[in-house]
Amino acid sequence: MAEKKEEQIDFIWEGIDKQRNKTKGEISAKSETIARTDLRRMGVRVIKIKPKPKPLFGAKVQKITPADIAVFARQLATMLEAGVPLVQSFDIIGKGHENASMSEMLLSIKTDIEGGDTLAQALRKKNLYFDDLFCNLVEAGEQAGVLETLLDKIATYKEKTESLKKKIKKAMTYPIAVLVVAFIVTAILLIFVVPVFEDLFQSFGADLPSFTKFVIGLSEWAQQWWWAVLGVIGVTIYVFGYFKKRSRPFNQFLDRTLLRLPVVGMILHKSAIARFARTLSTMSAAGVPLVEALESVAGATGNIIYHDAVMKMREDVSTGQQLQFSMSQVNLFPHMVIQMVAIGEESGSIDAMLDKVADFYEEEVDNLVDNLSSLMEPIIMAILGILVGGLIVAMYLPIFKLGAAVG
Repeated sequence: MAEKKEEQIDFIWEGIDKQRNKTKGEISAKSETIARTDLRRMGVRVIKIKPKPKPLFGAKVQKITPADIAVFARQLATMLEAGVPLVQSFDIIGKGHENASMSEMLLSIKTDIEGGDTLAQALRKKNLYFDDLFCNLVEAGEQAGVLETLLDKIATYKEKTESLKKKIKKAMTYPIAVLVVAFIVTAILLIFVVPVFEDLFQSFGADLPSFTKFVIGLSEWAQQWWWAVLGVIGVTIYVFGYFKKRSRPFNQFLDRTLLRLPVVGMILHKSAIARFARTLSTMSAAGVPLVEALESVAGATGNIIYHDAVMKMREDVSTGQQLQFSMSQVNLFPHMVIQMVAIGEESGSIDAMLDKVADFYEEEVDNLVDNLSSLMEPIIMAILGILVGGLIVAMYLPIFKLGAAVG
C-alpha cells in the first residue's frame, strides 16, 4: 500500500535576499524544514518563518464525504464511457466541483497521472478517501482495459452502499430522537414549570396528593442536581466513544446487542447481508479472486459480528472449502442466501446471483425502515403525552381536590 501523501502547509516568512534587502512572502511546503530549504535555494536568508494562521471567520473547509466519492465515481465513469480522456475528465470534474477540498484533491490526482502514475497508483496516494476495494477494482480495470466498465460497477456499488447507510442512519435516529425529546421536555417542565405550581400549593396550606408530592420532590431534585445529570450524560458519551474506538470486545458486545433488538436488529442483519452480497458481487464481476475479495467484503459489512464471520469464511475458502458450505457454518446467513450462492457457484454466475440477493435485501431494509418510521411516530406522541400529561395531572390534582372541597 502506498504511503499517505503529506498535505502542503502554507507558511509566511521574512528574510534577506541576495541584494541584502528585507523581503517577505508566502510559501507552501510539506514542513518548515523543506520551506527553509526551498527559500535558501531561492537565495533568501530566512529570519522568521511560521505557519500561516487560519482566518477566524473564514470560509469553513468542506470535508470530503463518502457521498462525494460516490458522485465522483459516477461522473468519471460517465466521462470515460463518452470517450473523454482520463486527464481531461479529472480536469473537468475537478474544476466544476462545488466542494473546494474535493476539487483540490481531484486536481492533485490529475497532476499525479500527468506525472506518469496509473489511476490506481494516484488513488492509493489518497487512501484516506479511496479504500483498497476501490483501488483494487480500478487496477483490475486498467490491467484488463475495461476501466470505464469497472468504474461503472464501482459507481453503482458506492451509490447503493451510501443509500443503504442513509437508511440505517434514519432507522437508528428515531429511537434516539424519542429519548432526547422526552428528556428535554421533562427537564423543562420539572425545572421551570413545576416550581411555579409548588409556590401556589404552599399558599393553600393543604395536604397534597401523593402523586403531586412525588413530582414536586422530583422537581426539587432536578433543580438541585441538574449539573450532575448533565455531567453523567457527558461522561457516559465520552466513555462510550472511547471504548467504541479502542475496544474490540466492547464493539463485539455492542454489535451483538444491537442485532438482538426487535426491528432495529432485523434492519442491521439485512443491511449487513446486503452489503456482503453487493461487495462480493462487485469484486467477483471484476475478476478478483474469492479469497482476496472476502477480506474487503468483511470490512464492508459494517458489523464486527459479520466481519469476524466473513474472515472465518475466508480461512475456510482458502483451505479449499466451497463458499456455500462455509456460509452455512457461521449461522448468520439465511437459507435463501446460501442457496443462491450455491447456484451461483455451480453455474459460474456467482456475481449475478449475489447481485439479486443484494437487490432483495436492500429493498427489505427500505421497507423495514419505512415501517419503523411509521411505528415510531405514534410511539413518540404516546411517550410525550404520558410524560407531559402525567406532570400536568400531578399539578392540577390539588386544584381539583380544592374545588371539590369548596363545592
